[in-house]
Amino acid sequence: MMARVVVESGDLVVRLSWWEKAAARRREVRVPVSALRFVYIEPDWWRALRGECGTGAWVPARLCVGIRHHPAGQDFVAIRTEGPVLCIELRRWAPFSRLALSDPRPEETANMLRPLVPRDLLRPVQGPVQPGAFPPSEAGRTPPSGQRAARIRLAGRRRHRSVDH
Repeated sequence: MMARVVVESGDLVVRLSWWEKAAARRREVRVPVSALRFVYIEPDWWRALRGECGTGAWVPARLCVGIRHHPAGQDFVAIRTEGPVLCIELRRWAPFSRLALSDPRPEETANMLRPLVPRDLLRPVQGPVQPGAFPPSEAGRTPPSGQRAARIRLAGRRRHRSVDH
């Protein structure tokens, strides 16, 4: 049995199997549908993981269930290493940044959730983009002028770091 995603009364609910409940130390994960930002399927399970292990169970190369902490917040994961992973990106005010789940039918679940993503996130931006409108990962920022550029050169086995002035 794997985690299943359902929508009930305006909330996205992740229903966990009995062993996932025990490992994650929670009965379910519930977030408002309005918190949806992006839904996609990650073919490689290990790419859906980010940050460090928090509360939960982590068996290397087998399964990951629980909360993972990273600089942008925390993710809830319920992943088995075989098969693709359903990734649900959430807005900043949601309790988690991402839900990464090994769903039994990830394509069907993703197709069910995509129409629920708010339309303002799907519409192209009109006019000039205000600074800070997108998170740094999405903005494609360039470093400010005057900032020192660091180059890392590999020389044999040792790394040397030089700074241009």
